[in-house]
Amino acid sequence: MIDENADAVGTLSDSFINEIIQIIGGSNLKQGDAIANLDYGTTPANFGATAVAFPSSVHQVASIIRSAVAHGISIVPQGGRTGLVGGSVSKPGQIVLSTARLNQTVAIYPVERVAVVEAGVTLQSLQAAASEHNLEPGIDLPSRGSATIGGMVSTNAGGISAFRYGVMRHRVLGVEAVLPDGSIYSDLTRVVKNATGYDLKHLFIGAEGTLGIVTKIAMKLEPVPAATATALFGLPSVEAALEATRLGLTVQYGHMRAAEAIWHSFFKLTAEEHLWSAADYAPDYPVNLILSLGGGDEEPLQMELGRIYEQLSERYPHMSAVVATSQAQEAELWRLREDTDLIYRRYPAAPSFDVSVPLSQIEDYTARCLPELRSIERSFDPYVFGHIADGNLHIVLNVAGADLTPEKLADVESVLYRGLTQSGGSFSAEHGIGSKRIHSLRETVDPVKFALMTQIKAAVDNDCTLNPGKVIG
Repeated sequence: MIDENADAVGTLSDSFINEIIQIIGGSNLKQGDAIANLDYGTTPANFGATAVAFPSSVHQVASIIRSAVAHGISIVPQGGRTGLVGGSVSKPGQIVLSTARLNQTVAIYPVERVAVVEAGVTLQSLQAAASEHNLEPGIDLPSRGSATIGGMVSTNAGGISAFRYGVMRHRVLGVEAVLPDGSIYSDLTRVVKNATGYDLKHLFIGAEGTLGIVTKIAMKLEPVPAATATALFGLPSVEAALEATRLGLTVQYGHMRAAEAIWHSFFKLTAEEHLWSAADYAPDYPVNLILSLGGGDEEPLQMELGRIYEQLSERYPHMSAVVATSQAQEAELWRLREDTDLIYRRYPAAPSFDVSVPLSQIEDYTARCLPELRSIERSFDPYVFGHIADGNLHIVLNVAGADLTPEKLADVESVLYRGLTQSGGSFSAEHGIGSKRIHSLRETVDPVKFALMTQIKAAVDNDCTLNPGKVIG
């Protein structure tokens, strides 16, 4: 059982610390001031634990877990610490297990279009390794430089390509993971077709480290298009953005790689920050849409963007468009969408929400929610942006987290989450549950589903050794 006294006093016994040092070496265990020198990521509470361990192999992970079980110590697994829902927060009396040294790209199989990587490999590192074979992971995030593949598996991350290639649950072919008793689950299947009973990898995908610590992943890759073309459309409505997305999905040449919507307030924020402007492009369109195509040759892709503009302008004559004519210009457009850190620099710990809305309901959803949020607080002018091709909207309040009372936060959640589950949507599209969204899960999820989740946790980790207080509480 977990040692409640250890948590209460915030200490770890000398015998436990000595065992961990024997497993990974003294230089790979951080305590006290040494923890303060580490990058805590999105929240200082990530490093609330008494110690941080950096194993370099699955066997070291297994040994740490077995030692923790013997001493009644709980473990908080961590990847790149980019999460926004408190899935990696820890407290005194616990030990953090970081996957930072599990950072090897084991193999790229170009014929199979599969990569096998350790959990601590960053998305950007995998992208670079795959690109040498003209392949890509089929998933992309703005935090690619720090987000790890293991963390993305554990949160079932999505990103800009989910409408085409799916989320991590659809990208993962097999996993290696260490269970709460220290046993090693190994199923690094590299094929799509596998009908050999229960597909147990899905126990770990999206479980946020509560059922096992993922240490290795077999992941599908996709061909990189020889050419891309990107345009920014200034549009009068959500309806127009959805129509542009439909046209992008039905191009005659190539395929749509991304459709990212940016509502006015966020577009204004990033455009002003990066001093971006373009002739004949007004900064005050209700919705701005970055549309990217991929294919074998740039010229026909540019022609497709031209056809999309022509068809849209017939229906929405007051729209505008900017077409990138170089990779540098493409990067400028993407910076307008991806510099979300700008919000948090201006409003520290700004409350952020991550919802999935059925496409047919996005316009009604935003038309209802934004005025209702302003009725809670007149100064609320939320930053809204997201993956409009799959209905994933990110909504970030223009207020520092410390300045929002719990009562007002509850009112905001009530507005944003009302009716989502019943309509076939989700209150958490890709950020997970962590510790911040447990109450929302309890309030919105089917009670039979929640009971089953609780039963699975009890069956796999009844002592709550791994990441206690997350997902189900």
